[in-house]
Amino acid sequence: MSNNKPIQYGEVAQSEKFKKLIGSKKRFIIPMTVFFLLFYFTLPILTSYTKVLNNPAIGPISWAWVYAFAQFLMTWALCIIYSRKSKEFDRQIEEIKSETGGNSL
Repeated sequence: MSNNKPIQYGEVAQSEKFKKLIGSKKRFIIPMTVFFLLFYFTLPILTSYTKVLNNPAIGPISWAWVYAFAQFLMTWALCIIYSRKSKEFDRQIEEIKSETGGNSL
């Protein structure tokens, strides 16, 4: 802490910058989570209740294997996207901390 004054967390939570931060995080994280869950659970649903992924995609490799591999790629992509976006969130957090007298790293 840069001064001896305790941080008023209620005031921080009511500040416009904090509300903007939380709003932007929700607008980013919720759609990403919904996309991830839909993409993830589509594979077991399609393989359990349909035969659409049983057709060959590349030689003897079926679409189920292609889709399963795509899940790994999707997970890596989402991690990379979040890592890049988190830098913006960290910048906003540092602004809020500097305005409220919080510790800077």
